[in-house]
Amino acid sequence: MRDEVTTAGILSVNDLHAWYAESKALHGISFEVREGELLTLIGRNGAGKTTTLRSIMGIVRKRTGSVRFRNEELIDKRIYQIARKGLAYCPEERAIFSSLSVKENLTLPPVLQKGGMADDELLKAFPNLQRRASSQGTKLSGGEQQMLAIARILRTGSRFLLLDEPSEGLAPVVVKEIAELIRKLKRQGFTIILVEQNLRFARSVADRHVIVENGRVVDILTSDALSQDMARVQSYLGV
Repeated sequence: MRDEVTTAGILSVNDLHAWYAESKALHGISFEVREGELLTLIGRNGAGKTTTLRSIMGIVRKRTGSVRFRNEELIDKRIYQIARKGLAYCPEERAIFSSLSVKENLTLPPVLQKGGMADDELLKAFPNLQRRASSQGTKLSGGEQQMLAIARILRTGSRFLLLDEPSEGLAPVVVKEIAELIRKLKRQGFTIILVEQNLRFARSVADRHVIVENGRVVDILTSDALSQDMARVQSYLGV
């Protein structure tokens, strides 16, 4: 692994193992995330990237190892307890309530930390959503649904975001909009773990990349190192 910086992380994942029933999905995942950093998890489909996010959040209950956030152990905590520590998860499926309007969807998450964005602030920050505030979830485009899913977790006050495949299924022009939104959040001081299949997208936003293969971390690269050795990275991804 070629991650030469050793600054202590705000989140430390060590020897994380996870199971779905009797099927083991993670085999000792370890990495750190520094405050204000944007780190991607990249790898083939089924490598364990989403399971890693779900295990950090406590959604996968059968897990062992250590997940420490601000030096507090989370491995024995429930989902709601982890959320109250300041971590927020945006799933790949977006989980938009189709029968509710944009504004109603926005108001669903509780405020868990001070500093969350008020509903009016969120609508101003996301002009597309402001224009569609009264529209039902079923009438939103894929990009609008993704923006709504991200906007919704910003209401909670969480400053550590776990984003799962935000570019999945979106047109290239929309992917650029999502990338700019994520870069804006990073500039505002959010710490982000991003699961991403789109390597170009990942390179455009991230500081470092954790490459996951068969439930294990096989490499950790800065964006510069990744750009200098694309052949190696593509061999991991099967490109």
